[in-house]
Amino acid sequence: MTGKSLLITGCSSGIGYDAAQGMRARGWRVFASCRQEADCRRLRDEGFDSPRIDLTDTASIHAGLAEVLAATGGTLDALFNNGAFALPGAVEDLPTDGLREIFETNVFGWHELTRAVIPVMRAQGHGRIVQNSSVLGFVSYPWRGAYVTTKYALEGLTDTLRIEMRDTPIKVILIQPGPITSNIRQNAVPHFERWIDWKASARAAQYRDSLLKRLYAGDLGPDPFELPPGAVTAKLAHALGADRPRPRYRVTTPTHLSNIGRRLLPTRVLDWIIARG
Repeated sequence: MTGKSLLITGCSSGIGYDAAQGMRARGWRVFASCRQEADCRRLRDEGFDSPRIDLTDTASIHAGLAEVLAATGGTLDALFNNGAFALPGAVEDLPTDGLREIFETNVFGWHELTRAVIPVMRAQGHGRIVQNSSVLGFVSYPWRGAYVTTKYALEGLTDTLRIEMRDTPIKVILIQPGPITSNIRQNAVPHFERWIDWKASARAAQYRDSLLKRLYAGDLGPDPFELPPGAVTAKLAHALGADRPRPRYRVTTPTHLSNIGRRLLPTRVLDWIIARG
């Protein structure tokens, strides 16, 4: 084995795939995990170690981590929790079972994997845990209630863990991207179709005028201020390489502006701005 070891979840595309490529180019031995075995095979063909980790499956989480540790001789220098999905729709139309399902992947799976990694890092005397959050981890946007809720929960869990780990050699870091080029919108469509009965909603006309156009209209072009996933990889590289990494790394102009807005503006004013899009 050469280089430090890094396990990344959610590497089939987007941020995870770019992070795997970028960190390997920086000399890390990257374990690029995916939920689907077909994606793992594709990454193995590209020269990656690619354990299959389904964040909704406890056995898969522990088997995937065991595969990593077997390859490294029982050590792991860093974990980048990234695998997640979105479930768009108005909160009043979101079935509770749908909310439970997104929490299984976006929060509970991350928590289980993180807990399994911590003893390894304690034993080796160092480690970094980086959590890929979002601008939606500290401000809310309409139609995104399920995803927002998971990211708010992740932020609270990570802040607590960071404080608790102060007496250990393990550093815990958040990355907060804004609009990043990815397949998250396309990947959200099956979840929307499974859980949201928009035609029966009191907001059916609003769905037609806004959300459905974004989900089904094809290529709408990039959002304003959208950055490529390499912008997140650059922050990840700093978080893993700095002697004193920041607790938070914000990515994209909207993330920085949203942080300023939530600190300086009255809630009603910020709500008005966000509601206007």
